[in-house]
Amino acid sequence: MISNTKILCILILLSLSLNTIHVLAGDSDKKDSDEKDKDSDSDQKDKDSGSDSKEDSHSKKDSDESELFLISCGSPEEVTDSEGRKWAPDSKFLACSDNSSTAKADSIDPTIPSEEPYGSARIFNTTSSYNLSVTTKKRLWIRLHFYPFSNDCLNQTRAYFSVVANEFTLLNNFSAATTAEALTEAYVVKEFSLTPVTSGKLNITITPSQQPENTIAFLNGIEVIPMPDIFKTTPLVGFVDQTIEVQNSSVQTMYRLNIGGNFIPPTEDSEGGGNRTWHEDSGYLIGAPTTKFGITGEANGNVTIKYPGDVPEYIAPLAVYNTGRSMGPSPNVNLNTNLTWHFDVDVNFTYVVRLHFCDFELEMANQRVFDIFLNNHTAQQGADVIGWAGSSAHGHGSSGQGIPVYKDYAIYVNDRNNGIEQVWVALHPNEEMKPEYYDSLLNGLEVFKINDTCGNLGGQNPVPVRHCYTNEFLTKKGDDENSS
Repeated sequence: MISNTKILCILILLSLSLNTIHVLAGDSDKKDSDEKDKDSDSDQKDKDSGSDSKEDSHSKKDSDESELFLISCGSPEEVTDSEGRKWAPDSKFLACSDNSSTAKADSIDPTIPSEEPYGSARIFNTTSSYNLSVTTKKRLWIRLHFYPFSNDCLNQTRAYFSVVANEFTLLNNFSAATTAEALTEAYVVKEFSLTPVTSGKLNITITPSQQPENTIAFLNGIEVIPMPDIFKTTPLVGFVDQTIEVQNSSVQTMYRLNIGGNFIPPTEDSEGGGNRTWHEDSGYLIGAPTTKFGITGEANGNVTIKYPGDVPEYIAPLAVYNTGRSMGPSPNVNLNTNLTWHFDVDVNFTYVVRLHFCDFELEMANQRVFDIFLNNHTAQQGADVIGWAGSSAHGHGSSGQGIPVYKDYAIYVNDRNNGIEQVWVALHPNEEMKPEYYDSLLNGLEVFKINDTCGNLGGQNPVPVRHCYTNEFLTKKGDDENSS
């Protein structure tokens, strides 16, 4: 009887265990069935209205928009920017407004894209916080807007401060005025991608620096926008079999370029991209004046850019993949030079360099093959955009023409030059593969800084470049001008 009882207990436990597994499997089967139904509905999209799919898309979009915060700091009421976006007054998000004051800019620099939110500022004399309720489980774009104007209320020589979002330090001893001067810009936007906020509360804390004395802090605007997880495990260049789990980190956007194309404003970013800004790249190219720019190209009307299944449209807008920069038609020149971009960065951080590719000129693999270098380390040998794209086209045909792809590479930058360092991205034709054309190609480029082990993203303030000419130079320049 004892033995039978034991057997009976075991059978009961096993039955319960199987039932548990069955419930999970049932959910999974139901999910698979639902996915098949969705696929079936998708197949009927051309025949039917497709309203269910569109409603789901709109519902998801509306859910994301409900988590979007546009905050105009120092404004007493809701304001609308030049793009039609509405910015809420910041007082409703401040934990306490007793330690702050507001200021209004006397005038707006003509290069600023919109008077809002830059026309007003919130000034802090002590540590203060903005408290936001966030229910989304997505990553968050956080953009901090600064217009370093000075008047009787706001003295920029005293404005040094830090900004912390939950446990991550975004800015440390930051000077908006110094940064704007170094960038030769009237305003500054600092963009970050924060890991999901599991607590449901996002606290953005602003603290004036301890040195120099009587410092203040200020903000003009804050954006908080849910975003898809666009990051993944990335190989660390210069180390064998080392990777960085970027998806588990918060990052700062350092550079975002539309290679070979024009400036792309936030309103023309891809849907779901989060209103990103893409700058043109010519100012970052280095090399001999006759070769450093290579040649730019644009997809003609016979080529349609088609996103493959593993490259969502929110990764980069069509305008990025519609244009590109290559080296030029001369193989002898190309084999003796590189297509190179350089970027000033903060030391002792790891950076992710994301390269966007789309070949809208060639059709076959091994027609254009090149190597990719980061800071003189080989990041990729034998990069073949058509080959990459053809393998991920997923129903678009065997050719990879017009198919976007992107590749991520991580590089650690240590302190070798008194706190000033750069990331170099160089492309060079690959000779070993004996391609049809000795050339290289790039369409877009992004550089992200990864938080360090202390959760810090703050770097040093850049040093404004001041042109100091010797008397000899000025005399020679004057002689040249007189002779002409």
